[in-house]
Amino acid sequence: MRRILPHLPTLGVLLMVGSLVGSPTHQEAPVRAQLQARRYTTLSAELGAKVAVLPFAEGDRFAAGDLLAALDDALPRAQLQRAEAELQAARAALSSNQALEKLSSVGKVELEQSRAGVARAEAEVSAAQSLLAKCRMTAPFAGRIAEQKVRELQYVQPGQALLDILDDRVLELELIVPSRWLSWLREGTAFSVTIDETGRAYPAKVSRAGARVDPVSQTLKVTAAIDGHYPELLAGMSGEVSLSQH
Repeated sequence: MRRILPHLPTLGVLLMVGSLVGSPTHQEAPVRAQLQARRYTTLSAELGAKVAVLPFAEGDRFAAGDLLAALDDALPRAQLQRAEAELQAARAALSSNQALEKLSSVGKVELEQSRAGVARAEAEVSAAQSLLAKCRMTAPFAGRIAEQKVRELQYVQPGQALLDILDDRVLELELIVPSRWLSWLREGTAFSVTIDETGRAYPAKVSRAGARVDPVSQTLKVTAAIDGHYPELLAGMSGEVSLSQH
């Protein structure tokens, strides 16, 4: 009988190995595989506002630095303008007191208060600029829109997810293998994965092994990567992998 491991949600291609316990390492062990992107993330709102722009639809490609979402910035922009006006007034007051100081017509306390007022106004401007910047979310890497969780004109709360994005230029595999395979499994070990959706076999190589062995199942997490770029491959596709001792 095959021993079925519980599903482990991880990055990479999740490979569930059959007959992990008692399977001879000199024979090929068929495993199931699911493709996943190496990098993916969820972009979330950092403030409550209405969604103004979502330039890309699900499945669209984008470049690093592209605008992926913009929130209504009317209020943050008005707050920045007010802060800039207060800074201008504070600087004018300081300039006036500095001129009066030369005529010995202003006290040191009043002059220091003017300087403190400028510093406080500068901090308010910086805070307003930071708040305004949170209205625009740009791509941290090149990739594709995996899921659009909101729509334009929808009001979102702080922390609410807006978009799932992924980088599908490098697709990874994650294998759960018997720990005894460490006697022959090495970085760079080559194998192939046959994807069900395309019916084709693709080369892959082991990238790295996990840092610890599970003491209960005596298994180890091993990460591998598809060797090359194949536009037809998509995250979520599944197939079969065979690994054998060399």
